Amino acid sequence: MGLVSRGAAAARPGAASVVVRPGPPDAIPNPIPTLPPKGVAPGSSRVPSMVLKAFFPTCCASADSGLLVGRWVPEQSSAVVLAVVHFPFIPMQVKELLAQVQQASRVSIAVLGTWCHRRQEPEESLGHFLEGLGAIFSHEPWLQLCRERGSKFWSCKATRRQVPTSFGAPGEDQVMLIFYDQRKVLLSQLHPPAALPDRQAGDATASAGGLAAVFDTVARSEVLFRSDRFDEGPVRLSHWQSDGVEASILVELAKRASGPICLLLACLLSLVSAVSTCWVFKLWPLSFIWSKLSTCEQLNHRLEQLKLIFSPQKAENPSQLMRKANILVSVLLDVALGLTLLSWLHGKDRIGQLADALVPVADRVAEELQHLLQWLMGAPAGLKMNRALDQVLGRFFLYHIHLWISYIHLMSPFIERILWHVGLSACLGLTIALSILSDIIALLTFHIYCFYVYGARLYCLKIYGLSSLWRLFRGKKWNVLRQRVDSCSYDLDQLFIGTLLFTVLIFLLPTTALYYLVFTLLRLLVVTVQGLIHLLVDLINSLPLYALGLRLCRPYRLAAGVKFRVLEHEAGRPLRLLMQINPLPYGRVVHTYRLPSCGCHPKHSWGSLCRKLFFGELIYPWRQRGDKQD
Repeated sequence: MGLVSRGAAAARPGAASVVVRPGPPDAIPNPIPTLPPKGVAPGSSRVPSMVLKAFFPTCCASADSGLLVGRWVPEQSSAVVLAVVHFPFIPMQVKELLAQVQQASRVSIAVLGTWCHRRQEPEESLGHFLEGLGAIFSHEPWLQLCRERGSKFWSCKATRRQVPTSFGAPGEDQVMLIFYDQRKVLLSQLHPPAALPDRQAGDATASAGGLAAVFDTVARSEVLFRSDRFDEGPVRLSHWQSDGVEASILVELAKRASGPICLLLACLLSLVSAVSTCWVFKLWPLSFIWSKLSTCEQLNHRLEQLKLIFSPQKAENPSQLMRKANILVSVLLDVALGLTLLSWLHGKDRIGQLADALVPVADRVAEELQHLLQWLMGAPAGLKMNRALDQVLGRFFLYHIHLWISYIHLMSPFIERILWHVGLSACLGLTIALSILSDIIALLTFHIYCFYVYGARLYCLKIYGLSSLWRLFRGKKWNVLRQRVDSCSYDLDQLFIGTLLFTVLIFLLPTTALYYLVFTLLRLLVVTVQGLIHLLVDLINSLPLYALGLRLCRPYRLAAGVKFRVLEHEAGRPLRLLMQINPLPYGRVVHTYRLPSCGCHPKHSWGSLCRKLFFGELIYPWRQRGDKQD
């Protein structure tokens, strides 16, 4: 394989055994004239110039002279420079390398032009030689970037050899040079325009299509960045990893060990999932308890998350990878908080102290309820109640309180052991411990729930009875088949019985409504405490902690757009800009990467909640099958 000079290289562009080295300048033959482009009359000497955007990596600003390798985006009239190929090189080997990269990345990568860094070479020994390389690597337009020696000024040209002029010289386009940080653009993820914040004054934001093309080109060309200057390959490149590929022994060991570990854990989780779906748990009492307890719902939710984390299948796109990372960080934080709670509970015998304080608190609550019922059985707030119904309801509820106190004292010897096991469950995560706490509160306030159900059913019965009798007075009735109110004729006996029933119900309604109001307020207090616990559980489950950490420590990883800072703007010089990444706002990060929660708790609007309270419909702490979300 012989070595030839630039002139021989330009004269034989198809020879595979040509090594291109800098040498003395030779003459370059003029290209063959072709027809002028659209919009220019034949024979006219005026060539319409267009603004061409050249995205140049900042890591190549100090690289040696060579060829510009990248992608041409014709829709945006943009050239995305990815690397610089240095001398000496064999043109055929450069083309083979670009073909391999194009096949692996599915990006049309080509030689876009030449790069001249005049540090040691005199200007006349390199300029014409670099222009002659366009005959070997043909591309339209052909970029010529040059950095002046001992100066901060740059020269940029984009020639089109197929556009004739009156002097036979190639046509030139105006070039806008845009510098970008290749590493940040490679690691960042550009979000859709819907996630862009309000544009601020002074920030020049590029179009979404052009930005997507630049980010996508750099991200998919990662194969090109795997070689560094220490490789003994035939082609020497300069890019962001030219000084050495970033790697870590611990990271490589973790990658090799993650496969078998994930496969083993996935098998164990599948076994646990199969046991949980056994037919024994589908029987009526167990299935009802499994669907209503917050602990069971949280365990099922964590099981699905762990199966997703340890799945041997790789993430198909960055969104799935970000979701796995957010779930992993959420689980680790949950377990860490649970272990902290466990160490606090088992220190200084705090579980024993809680067990000793629980029975007196339950007795105090029962005593306050007894005082409340005795107040209702008298003349509450000076109201005149129906004494017979008032006494019946008061004694009925007092009997339930007596049963509840007996149940608490019967369970008092086992309370410390129960709390010890509950505290031990915190090693599974803080959310599991909070879910168990919510279920314990539901069990300890079961008598309040019973009072609420009794009062709500009586109140609902009277409300619907009064509404039916009111339609009877107006000569109406409810058509069950057509689900509407129709006219109806009643005889005298029906109207008489309806009047008596309406009178009885209207005079008994204040007593029933008072009991319903008091126990509904108590029930809402318990539901509020449980709702705060569920809100904390949902916050830990759904908060994208990994994405927020990236936004805090490496904001360029989550890009909402870009802005440009002017580096040079002088007459006769190309405009030079610096592209900087605008990070995604924290609110949009939470909205975009928020994880799904359990979804077992009801979410009523204020309108539906007030309607249910007014008509006496039950408000459950869990979601019913027929619930319609407003």
